[in-house]
Amino acid sequence: MAKRTQVSTSEAVRILYRRYYEGRPERVRGLEEARANDSVARKLTALRLQAGLTQRQLAKLVGTTASAICRLEDAEYEGHSLAMLRRIAAALKQRVEIHFVSDRQGKRLNTV
Repeated sequence: MAKRTQVSTSEAVRILYRRYYEGRPERVRGLEEARANDSVARKLTALRLQAGLTQRQLAKLVGTTASAICRLEDAEYEGHSLAMLRRIAAALKQRVEIHFVSDRQGKRLNTV
């Protein structure tokens, strides 16, 4: 029986990237957008939980509905508005900062 070598996770990610994304800029853009949406959703959820609030409690502080907060905390949601993020930040005694960084191909991406 042949001995199998174990592939590291980082090597597996590189293999998948080459197979599905390399040379496909539209897919890379989609991946970057999904990462940005996920990052915003995770940060909002973490801040809310750190403040010890439920979605309903945060919604009341912000002046919106619990379902709106739920959508904002969904990694697949693409409708984050700066105005709403600022309202949430103010309710959580935070502020929103936006940073612009270069991506690996020299193109510009914005991150929140």
